[in-house]
Amino acid sequence: MSTALSSPLAGVRIVEFEGIGPGPLAARMLADMGAEVTVIARPQQGAVTAQLGGTGENPMRLGKAVVILDLKQGAAREQALALVAHADALIEGNRPGVMERLGLGPAECARANPRIVYGRMTGWGQSGPLAQVAGHDLNYVALSGLLSLSAHRGERPIVPPTVVGDASGALGLAFGMVCAILQARGSGQGCVVDAAIVDVVAMLGGIAHWIRSSGQLDGPQPSPFHDSPFYDVYRCADGGHITLGALEPQFYALLIDKLGLTDVELKQQFDHRTWPALKARLVALFASQPRAHWEALLEGTDVCFAPVLSVEEAAQHPHNTARGTFQRTPSGNLCSVAAPRFHQLPGANTHD
Repeated sequence: MSTALSSPLAGVRIVEFEGIGPGPLAARMLADMGAEVTVIARPQQGAVTAQLGGTGENPMRLGKAVVILDLKQGAAREQALALVAHADALIEGNRPGVMERLGLGPAECARANPRIVYGRMTGWGQSGPLAQVAGHDLNYVALSGLLSLSAHRGERPIVPPTVVGDASGALGLAFGMVCAILQARGSGQGCVVDAAIVDVVAMLGGIAHWIRSSGQLDGPQPSPFHDSPFYDVYRCADGGHITLGALEPQFYALLIDKLGLTDVELKQQFDHRTWPALKARLVALFASQPRAHWEALLEGTDVCFAPVLSVEEAAQHPHNTARGTFQRTPSGNLCSVAAPRFHQLPGANTHD
């Protein structure tokens, strides 16, 4: 693989005003793609960072240079502006108005560098009634409408911490930054990237909105995603769980065949009246054997199957190990590698 492909953002300089959660993750994504990221960190570690991440190495700093500055001091602000003057972009994750009060808002940074792309990572955005209100991942996902879709009927919604909201926001900011950097290189004029987690999560719900418009989600009609027997999580005899997603008729037919349910009428797959009885049969069937039994029978086939793995199990799964999806930090902590991957076009010339 050529250097250009392994580091598509090589030569891009980014200044990160360190915060928690999605801002550092967005900068880590850009660093993984080859960008040169300089982190401006506070002299003291924040309380939430210390509580959630401990005092060990911070994986969000991997691949970045770290500069410790107290931005309340004039000399430190000048150092920060000097870094901005030679950067393509910056990332900050404070409440609206904080950077302006520090003398490091968009206006001040634009005077230092008119081409600067000013990335602002917040939960609620730079405007709107909630812009100045505190919040976290779970709150933003709730207001987007998507949290409600995680609940089965009569049950409470639940999402994994930071993944749906913070990580989506980070990806949205990283995407916006690259778009704006490309624009600035052509126009010579930077811009502000207003990346609100609630906006990004709502945007990522586009497929759910499309399905909802047909009445198959978030309504009174039984939903293939919440009520059907062929798209669900099932508990196994050993307490493990497996997932099925056999939406397409050909995948559903293979699933029924693999499970030996010869009396099931395949043409009734989307007949809501048949779902409760078949789901009850599948609940009992999957509960009769340990997870390893169902992995041996179903994994690697087109029934749309995967076991529910712990993070450690996921790191050891043959598919993930073959792709190198996870890696260990020098201290032994587990973390994911850069994604997506880049490969040379077949037949293209390479220049190392």
